[in-house]
Amino acid sequence: MNASRKSISTVRITFTALFMAMNIALSSFGIPVPGGHLYLCDAVICIAGLLLDPFEAFIAGGVGSFLGDLIFYPLPMFVSLVTHGLQAVVISLISHKVLKNHPVAASWIAVAAGSVIMVTGYTLGKIFIYSTFKYAMIKLPYEIAQAALGAVLGMALCYRFGLKDLFRRLISHKQ
Repeated sequence: MNASRKSISTVRITFTALFMAMNIALSSFGIPVPGGHLYLCDAVICIAGLLLDPFEAFIAGGVGSFLGDLIFYPLPMFVSLVTHGLQAVVISLISHKVLKNHPVAASWIAVAAGSVIMVTGYTLGKIFIYSTFKYAMIKLPYEIAQAALGAVLGMALCYRFGLKDLFRRLISHKQ
């Protein structure tokens, strides 16, 4: 029994670290769009929230974003820690605790709530960091597009392409 718990912890730690590393990597470059960039790290944060427990999701989403910003663009690193950390925790809590008989519906609600948190957090963060409401409003459409892209990609990868089932099999296989 003790060895079983240790292997579960090892597997979960490994997945948490993997998602954190993917978050750091995907925060290092963006898809150029007219007037800005879209970053794919939100898809990883959504996936981490859908698969992992709230603490693990916070590490993958919040700490991963913090470290990515620390390495590539340190100014908003604390905004990223709080915003993406809260986003991942809320996605995890809603997707695992709400509508247990309807996990896909719960996951859509979760990623929608996470998207609102991300957009709000970064908009307020930009007002605080850059001391200008105007700059935050100029970037608002990019935040919305990035959140929507991350939510749709996260849901597609988890449910349409079977990532959630694969994760469950890998976790249960180690029990």
